[in-house]
Amino acid sequence: MTSNPNLSPTDNRSNNIPPPRLPNSQPKSGTFAFLLAIALTLFLGLFLADAFVSLADDSLILLFGIHVISATRAALCFFAMLIAVVIYGLMGLTPMIPKRWFLPLTLYYPVTQLAILPCMIYSFGRITQANCFFSFIQVVLGVAILYRIQGRFKLQWLLVPADRLTGRGFSWGNLSIYVLANIFLLLPATFLYLFVCSAMTVDHFTDGFMTLHPDGLRVQVRKYVRDDGKIIELFPMAHVADAGFYGRVSRTFPTNSIILMEGVRDSQNLLTNGISYRHMAKFLGLTEQKVTFGHGRGKMVGADIDVNQFSKNTIDCLNLVMLLHAQGLNSGSLLKLMEYSPPPHIEQDLYEDLLTKRNQHLLKEIQSHLAETDNIMVPWGAGHMPGIARGIQDDGFRPVETNQFMAIHFRKRTEN
Repeated sequence: MTSNPNLSPTDNRSNNIPPPRLPNSQPKSGTFAFLLAIALTLFLGLFLADAFVSLADDSLILLFGIHVISATRAALCFFAMLIAVVIYGLMGLTPMIPKRWFLPLTLYYPVTQLAILPCMIYSFGRITQANCFFSFIQVVLGVAILYRIQGRFKLQWLLVPADRLTGRGFSWGNLSIYVLANIFLLLPATFLYLFVCSAMTVDHFTDGFMTLHPDGLRVQVRKYVRDDGKIIELFPMAHVADAGFYGRVSRTFPTNSIILMEGVRDSQNLLTNGISYRHMAKFLGLTEQKVTFGHGRGKMVGADIDVNQFSKNTIDCLNLVMLLHAQGLNSGSLLKLMEYSPPPHIEQDLYEDLLTKRNQHLLKEIQSHLAETDNIMVPWGAGHMPGIARGIQDDGFRPVETNQFMAIHFRKRTEN
């Protein structure tokens, strides 16, 4: 069969000659996949770098007590977490990101921060061991994901090859599932977990004198008696609470009782802003304790120490905290907060001054007033109650009765 010279080029279609391929959308898809591969490679690389540096840092701290690479670790962790947020958001927009690989990586940081909370509550002294364990888990997770992505360990600048990213660039179905899973599964589970941890924290550090419930914050008043008939009642207090709470507590005091009141004195004016929780009470719609409490029955006696018995570190910290309470968070208070550099062992100073010293002084006051009355009422902060309870039990008092009071009613606050 011979070709017809009279046919035009456009008539070649009759001879089944395919027309030349025209540009389509494939290059755009390939470019997007390539850019996405770069972003995922950057994230995976930072995740692995943070994992190995964190494990080395925790090991050095645990074995030798040195922090030579802690600053490097903090910088890597910050950028890795920042990119993790971006990648997690991109998962909702494009199904091209393999969720089986990158969802565990992006969720690692928030999950470990939540998982370490029980250790901080019940065994804070072992926090370094817990951090080292989680750093080891991070190394294992990062290396395992890298192996699964590549199929084998290869030295290549793209840790996540672009050809492993398949599928459409955008999907409404993917976005819908992503949004619904976050709103109805992830967020409720996180809030529930945080509430449970908060309840455990309150219960643990107050030895059950204060408990957190879905409907509010409750306190447990405990009555102690001794064989000689002396009675001590411990009333866990909150600096801010429902106004009715303070009235209900005051009405339970016997008329012949001595009420040992909490409240540090400041004879030398060392506190520049005083001690006030007015802004907190106003913001939460509650009442400050010193405004409504203290007009009940019985003889009221100050039983706290003077500020001049606190260390300088504690006084400086209190002045900063009370400045925030007095003025709120404005430019001046924020600047002072940013300029403040906590001195070494500030936690020990605060615990010694705010709890230990004051509890010891109160126990001496209790002993001195037991000769005057058979009934001593102790309405002090809930954080003081475990130490005070141990002190009076060492002196022969035993618990005989408990009563519950609702200090802050959440539903009432919601209705208001």
